[in-house]
Amino acid sequence: MDLVPALEEPLNQPLKSVLGPATAKVMAEHLGLRTVGDLLHHYPRRYEERGQLTHLADLPMDEHVTVVAQVADARLHSFASSRAPRGKGQRLEVTITDGSGRLQLVFFGNGVHKPHKDLLPGTRAMFAGKVSVFNHRLQLAHPAYELLRGDGEEAVETWAGSLIPLYPATAKLESWKIGKAVQTVLPAAQEALDPLPPALREGRGLLPLPEALLKIHRPAAKADIADARARLKWDEAFVLQVALARRRYADAQLPAVARRPRADGLLTAFDDRLPFTLTEGQQKVSREIFADLATEHPMHRLLQGEVGSGKTLVALRAMLAVVDAGGQAALLAPTEVLAQQHHRSITEMMGDLAEGGMLGGTEHATKVVLLTGSMGAAARRKALLDLATGEAGVVIGTHALIEDKVQFHDLGLVVVDEQHRFGVEQRDALRGKGKQPPHLLVMTATPIPRTVAMTVFGDLETSVLDQLPAGRSPIASHVVPAADKPHFLSRAWERVREEVDNGHQAYVVCPRIGDDIEEAADPKKAAKKKSAEDEAEKRPPLAVLDVADHLAKGPLQGLRVEVLHGRMHPDDKDAVMRRFAAGDTDVLVATTVIEVGVNVPNATAMVIMDADRFGVSQLHQLRGRVGRGSAPGLCLLVTEMPEASAARQRLNAVAATLDGFELSRIDLEQRREGDVLGQAQSGARSSLRVLEVIEDEEVIGEARSEAMALVTANPDLDHLPGLRTALDALLDEEREQYLEKG
Repeated sequence: MDLVPALEEPLNQPLKSVLGPATAKVMAEHLGLRTVGDLLHHYPRRYEERGQLTHLADLPMDEHVTVVAQVADARLHSFASSRAPRGKGQRLEVTITDGSGRLQLVFFGNGVHKPHKDLLPGTRAMFAGKVSVFNHRLQLAHPAYELLRGDGEEAVETWAGSLIPLYPATAKLESWKIGKAVQTVLPAAQEALDPLPPALREGRGLLPLPEALLKIHRPAAKADIADARARLKWDEAFVLQVALARRRYADAQLPAVARRPRADGLLTAFDDRLPFTLTEGQQKVSREIFADLATEHPMHRLLQGEVGSGKTLVALRAMLAVVDAGGQAALLAPTEVLAQQHHRSITEMMGDLAEGGMLGGTEHATKVVLLTGSMGAAARRKALLDLATGEAGVVIGTHALIEDKVQFHDLGLVVVDEQHRFGVEQRDALRGKGKQPPHLLVMTATPIPRTVAMTVFGDLETSVLDQLPAGRSPIASHVVPAADKPHFLSRAWERVREEVDNGHQAYVVCPRIGDDIEEAADPKKAAKKKSAEDEAEKRPPLAVLDVADHLAKGPLQGLRVEVLHGRMHPDDKDAVMRRFAAGDTDVLVATTVIEVGVNVPNATAMVIMDADRFGVSQLHQLRGRVGRGSAPGLCLLVTEMPEASAARQRLNAVAATLDGFELSRIDLEQRREGDVLGQAQSGARSSLRVLEVIEDEEVIGEARSEAMALVTANPDLDHLPGLRTALDALLDEEREQYLEKG
């Protein structure tokens, strides 16, 4: 392994020494590119052909774009202004066209001279700038440009092929400057260490890495791009899957206590009391989990299921099996509301089986303990004692369970609810509480397309619950266009009244709490309010406190309306939830604290205000809170966004299907980086540049199989320096977070 840095030296070279400090600084700060290797892996986003022009009709507002187009006309105007009172101000207006659309470029003051000379009608060039609107027309003010004359030594060398690569760029560094920088470092591609084992590469007919890098940056034909992308997708998929396979392999080497339930113990007693039979899906998934628990290395399983598919029941049965086998089980929830909700529903489901050590408890009973950060000192001391002595077989809590003070007698199983709120560090901290690593079950109610599960949760085996229990009712979903058709909103409140008159209850969900502390406490939020969308709407998102007040005095006057949000005291939150669950409240106006796990079968209607402010998966989660009993559910998505907007299309998609897996695909496709060139990338770079988790399902699946076979046969990856180097690069700090937090 000592040889690797020497072998890899050209790609490890800092850009500063190759491109100069000024360019290197911009590349590091704005694109996260620091070495020659980083720049070689900064691939073009798309390519322009010399004979073709870019579509100008679909340019997005407020984004930095690069377009290739032809100058249609250029006019120089004089005007008077405070700076040039005698009419000596100058403005150059240039119109460019792609044959279908037109775009205005504007230059002012001393900046007009060079473009006036360069941008003559008929000239073709690349233009880069931020799209804005002036007088109802799209324009670029003071764009940077690069003429495409095709003559001169530099132009011929830079644009040797007929395909012009356009790179993800920023306002500080245009695509063509990145292209020239790539041209400078491209010879180093010959030294690139190949992460793919030779047998794999040759067996699949993939290009060697140096050739793929050359072809993606300087393709002679479209076939070159396709070959290069096919090869580079394999790199990304394979290196990521090897990282996950090694994590799985390391976990499988750990010892664990096998936990098998007693034939006539707590689990049997619990099953005998269930007033219904488990669905086939629940039985199948339970068998998978019990088989894992019976082995002597830790289970690592992801349980994903549709909203309301009965995941909690499956998890509870696993917990009871572990208690049967003499161990303890912990359920980690992301919020106090959810932890209290789980505690309430689990003790209700178990009845006197949850009263271990108490007078009313039965023979097989255990104690079910709640542990959260806001508990009083005495209750907390009692809970900690029950955990340390083993008196409590089942504990439910929040992050408070991870604290150093918390000691378990014999922790056998950790169940994590809603994986996306927890990083791997927290999973590992809780696992460290066991004498030996406990078994791990991760639950998520956000369905994840198979490829994403393989890419993000590849260190976990996956079980899927896609069948709803009997007695679940259908949910009708409708979009309510409040701006276009205000009478639809009035009708929505009438529908809520009708549900209450029929003995049911309703939720109203808002994006914000609504006292001024919110923005004062978080200046970023206040700044964000001036986004293009907010400016268009001229109002902040609707707030719980305002909406509750408006409803109680207006459309829902006379009904019992209460509020629930994250900044209330935990005891108050719990009291509100208890009243709602008991039917003492008709309408609960809440933030997304009710998004997961809240279970009130009598609640049949939900109105989501400013629904366009929520993501697709979040809307699906929220909707899953209704239709949980025998009466049908109703979900109304209220929005003021115009019919043609992308936000409305998103809401229509949610209203059209109850299939969470289908919606998660839509969500993922919409959240992917747009194809608009040069959108400034911010934050940590994703390690995926050409691999697309939805489209490249086949590549990911095959890479996973190859990675597992390789790691099983050669866990230390001996004689594969290129792969080890690629893993080190992938698993630097940023990527580690990306990989582990999903």
